[in-house]
Amino acid sequence: MEMRRRTRYSVLVVLSLFVLLAIAFVLRSYAPPDVARLLPESDAMIYINFKPIRAATDFQKHPVHPSPDFQKFIDATGIRVERDLDRVAFALHRMDNPNGPNGPVAYSEVMEGHFDAKKLSSWFAANATSTEVYAGHTIYLIPMEGRSFRVTTLGYEMVAASNMPTPEQIHSIIDRHAASASPFSGSSLLSARYHEVPLFSRSLAWGIGHVGLPFSENGKITIAGVHLPLDAETDLIVSLSYRGSLHMRIEEIAPTEAVALSTRDNLATLLNLIRGVMPYSVSTPEDKSTHDFLNSLRVEQHADRVIITGNIPTEFLERISHSP
Repeated sequence: MEMRRRTRYSVLVVLSLFVLLAIAFVLRSYAPPDVARLLPESDAMIYINFKPIRAATDFQKHPVHPSPDFQKFIDATGIRVERDLDRVAFALHRMDNPNGPNGPVAYSEVMEGHFDAKKLSSWFAANATSTEVYAGHTIYLIPMEGRSFRVTTLGYEMVAASNMPTPEQIHSIIDRHAASASPFSGSSLLSARYHEVPLFSRSLAWGIGHVGLPFSENGKITIAGVHLPLDAETDLIVSLSYRGSLHMRIEEIAPTEAVALSTRDNLATLLNLIRGVMPYSVSTPEDKSTHDFLNSLRVEQHADRVIITGNIPTEFLERISHSP
């Protein structure tokens, strides 16, 4: 009798452990990526997983054309972005003075990939004007493009950086890294919006918050010289998923249904104008990929949401990834 009781308890303990492991696995599968959970408070956040993009576009065979300063970094560390970077998450910080020395937006980022930590640290040390030790991590201050660029290694395959004028953001990343066991830790923006990212996009690429900030011009979002009828302060949920082809989805969260209706009509009018000036004949693969992309775009309104969807041809994505 005693033996049966012990056996029953042992089985229950083992089953309980399996259940706990299964729950932990499910929770982590729905949790934001760790590189995104480490980011500090921000106005927007962007995540990209380059591994499936490399498989789809083969862009690692086409080297990125870096600036002279960045080429020196490549030569010293042996890192090639198109080959060695696996995942990256950016936090976008709106600057109070868009015309100031730091520009309209600053960035904090966490990068994961195949890095030589010793070579990286050597390059950081050789180019830093000063260093700071915070929570056991050496932070290097490197002048870059008129800004103070703070960077540190979080491990052999993870690097954190920020070009904010103050160190609070890089400190926050280090603090979050030290307490990153929880799969649902992260910034308030991540907590508020990540659950709205489509499930099939979470492991590929997405953006939440004021994603249009880097493209802001006079309060509007401007891309390739075209002013979109979207305010730079608009909350967006941008995502990419693969469904036989690369599917893009952009969701605007408007303040009211009336604003959403106006935005939808303006975007539809702009899209029709762009399609109207497209050449009818397609003479090159580049023209065809652009033609197919523009023709796939759809604009819809659901209450206070405006949703733009489209399919991105592989050739179109490769052309973008190969540009300097």
